[in-house]
Amino acid sequence: MNLEIRYTGHPEDVKRYDTEALRRHFLFEKVFVRDEISLCYTHSDRVVFGGAFPVEKTLRLEGGKDFGTDVFLDRRELGIICIAGQGSVSADGTAYPMKKGDGLYIGKGTREVSFSAADKKDPPKFYLASAPAHTSYPTVLIPIEKANPRKLGEGATVNVRTIYQYVHPAVCQSCQLVMGMTVLEEGSVWNTMPCHTHERRMEVYLYFDMKKDAAVFHLHGQPQETRHIVINNEQAVISPSWSIHSGVGTAAYTFIWAMAGENQTFDDMDTIVTTELR
Repeated sequence: MNLEIRYTGHPEDVKRYDTEALRRHFLFEKVFVRDEISLCYTHSDRVVFGGAFPVEKTLRLEGGKDFGTDVFLDRRELGIICIAGQGSVSADGTAYPMKKGDGLYIGKGTREVSFSAADKKDPPKFYLASAPAHTSYPTVLIPIEKANPRKLGEGATVNVRTIYQYVHPAVCQSCQLVMGMTVLEEGSVWNTMPCHTHERRMEVYLYFDMKKDAAVFHLHGQPQETRHIVINNEQAVISPSWSIHSGVGTAAYTFIWAMAGENQTFDDMDTIVTTELR
């Protein structure tokens, strides 16, 4: 299991970062590495995110010094969404078969979590997001049919999209983790506009299902000090609570969002009037 650590930055400092520094501190490029669990630990609300990509091996989630415990979920909860292939996640001996679009919530205190492929020719890619937890809630398998869908946007503003809420009060209990997937319709490119901030929660995005020659311009920074980070397929980006949350692609794409912080109110956000952006 590989782990990268990212520290938080004050917005007054971050606005002085050049392109390379922005990417080094906020972009996680290698989310899916064959037969490895590849994770990033951000000190922003101490969220851990990344990918498990089992092909030949069964991969086990482990704790360690970086987490202060030998068991990864001793003081954490975990959300998982399968973005490709077919496989299985085992939680304390119970196997949960998963295909593309299926989600899983695993509660605090689960001692053993592992990932395996059902077919080496169609191996699964599991995206993971974890936040500190204060109590234990039951493990819940969440096929996309059981996720809570919300259709938003308009064709005129090229942001027609369906938000599927997985780890969310409308679907299952969690301590602070909120997680879901947004699918843009063909011809739509904006994931949120007007954009917003939410000081009470940070967010991590994974962009995927992108065409080979496509890119997403993930918007970053305070409303009056905007920057962008160019993201390719199956890369993830940290969006601090003080940063705007928005992005635009060169073509349609899908992304997974995961949030942690003060509350679980999905609509608790501060909308920014587009003409006030700088």
